[in-house]
Amino acid sequence: MKTHIPVMLPEVCRILEEVKNLRFVVDATLGLGGYTEGVLLKWRKTAVLGIDQDPQAIEVARRKLMDFGDRFRAVHGNFRDLSSILAKAGMGKPDAVLFDLGVSSMQIETPDRGFSFQENGPLDMRMNILDEHQEMAGDIVNTYGMRELTTIFRKFGEDPYAAQIARGIVKFRETSGPIKSTSQLVDIIRNTLPAPVQRKMGRNPARKIFQALRIAVNDELEALNEALGQCEALVTGSMTVIVVSYHSLEDRIVKNRFRQWSSDGRGRLPFKRPMVPGERELEENWRSRSAKLRAFHFASTAAEVTGR
Repeated sequence: MKTHIPVMLPEVCRILEEVKNLRFVVDATLGLGGYTEGVLLKWRKTAVLGIDQDPQAIEVARRKLMDFGDRFRAVHGNFRDLSSILAKAGMGKPDAVLFDLGVSSMQIETPDRGFSFQENGPLDMRMNILDEHQEMAGDIVNTYGMRELTTIFRKFGEDPYAAQIARGIVKFRETSGPIKSTSQLVDIIRNTLPAPVQRKMGRNPARKIFQALRIAVNDELEALNEALGQCEALVTGSMTVIVVSYHSLEDRIVKNRFRQWSSDGRGRLPFKRPMVPGERELEENWRSRSAKLRAFHFASTAAEVTGR
C-alpha cells in the first residue's frame, strides 16, 4: 500500500487554529488516520473520535495511532449516525467535525473491494464489508433495468453517455449473462462507446460510471445530507465543520448547506470560495487534484458571527 497523504492537511489545521480551546474533534471519515494524526500531533491536549464504516480502515488506524493512548478512539459506524455515535461514546459535544469524503487510497488500491476501474476485482463497492445484506455494484448492473441504470449513471456520475452505457450493459446481460468483474464492466463500457467519443473524454470512460455505482451502493449523498443536518442539531455553542469533497455533487450539497447556515445567522464562512490544493501538493499527491475544502464556524455570540 502506498503512503497515505491527507489532502490539504495544513489548510485544515489553519482552520482549526481559529477554534478557541480545541478539546474534542470528530474525524467523521477516519480512513487511515491521516487527519487525526495531524490533529493529535499539533494539539497535545485534544482528543479525537474517529468514525469509519470500513472495518479494515479502523484496524489500520488503530495500529497507527495506538501511541496516542486514550486521546484517540475509533468507532465502526456511518457518519449519517453521528448523533447516536456521539451519545454512545459519551465524550460530549465536539468543537469541530471533519469530513474527508469519497473513497480512500486503501480501498482503491485493494482490487477485491471493487472500487478501481484500473484493477480487476469483484463488483462489490461496499464501504462496510460487514453488511452482508447491503446491495453491491454487481446487484445493480445485473438486475436493474435500462431506465434505472440510466438514472443512476446520469444522477450520480453526471455522465452524458449514461443512456448509451446502460443500453450496452443490458444488451450484454441478455446475450452473455451476468457481469462478474470490474474489468468485464470496463470492457463493456469501452465496447459500447465509439472510439471518437472515448478520445474526446480523455480519461477512462468507466470513471464516472464507477463513481455513480459507488455513490448508489453506499447512499453517499443522502448520508452526507443527514450528517450535516446532525451537525447543525448538535450545536449548543461554537463548533466548526470542515468538509473536503472530490466531485461537484458532494460540493454542491456542502456549499448550499453552509450558505443556508450563514444566511440564517448561525455563524460565518471563514472564506467564501473553496480552498483547492496548491501546485506542490498536486505534484506530490495526484489524488488531490479534484479536492475542494469548505468550512463553517457555528457561533454562540453575535461577535463570533461577524468574526470580530
